[in-house]
Amino acid sequence: MEFTELPLLEGTVDNNIQVKWKSESGRLLLILPTESQVPPSEVSWSEIWQQMKLRLKGGDRFRLPNTPVHLVARDRLLDTRQLQELAESLNEVELQLKSVSTSRRQTAIAAVSSGYSVEQVQPESTLNLGSTTVVQPLADALYLQMTVRSGQLIRHPGSVIILGDLNPGGIVVADGDILVWGRLRGIAHAGASGNRECLIMAVQMEPTQLRIADALARAPEKSPMQFFPEVAHITAEGIRISKASDFSRSQLSRINQEP
Repeated sequence: MEFTELPLLEGTVDNNIQVKWKSESGRLLLILPTESQVPPSEVSWSEIWQQMKLRLKGGDRFRLPNTPVHLVARDRLLDTRQLQELAESLNEVELQLKSVSTSRRQTAIAAVSSGYSVEQVQPESTLNLGSTTVVQPLADALYLQMTVRSGQLIRHPGSVIILGDLNPGGIVVADGDILVWGRLRGIAHAGASGNRECLIMAVQMEPTQLRIADALARAPEKSPMQFFPEVAHITAEGIRISKASDFSRSQLSRINQEP
């Protein structure tokens, strides 16, 4: 994996702010400092903003027109206004903000509401755990009141609840359950970290593809004539879709315990 940090032009900006541009396996990453490195305030955001612009000017030879940019926001809280400012500055130099990686729920909601693909990650730990393996609990559920459009990708280390539709070409990946209070017509992957007891629920189930843990199911060739709330879950034969009115988690536990 190759990393290349773009140079910073000389100026009055504090270099300790540590805004970074890196190339990773063909992707252009814009990496913001954590809030422990730069405490959140309007002044700090202005300084971060200024350094990012200087790095943009200094990195002309590293980019091509319309290069997609992947923002690594880490634990920094960003709102829709700040994301819009970032996107507009990138557009001025023919770069396009495409996705946001963050450990903050508010930033994830602001990003996906603005139309960007989102990966919500667990907060970075300052503890040195050595070789000890620690099982991370699921993050709190991510609630989104929106339609996930084609080309959008949402990743979250917990459950995802969408008050809207998941359109064809849209992708939702969750370590927990996925609930769509609307039409599910895209790709949904629940239990992405390996939990086979996770569920996918929708008011209208018309998926392009369903995945739960390592199990995969594709949509039938013919759409059903009638729709009603349904639940996708794993059985011994693979992923099964049941009427929500006929389903309960206790049934799922019994199914998974059967030989």
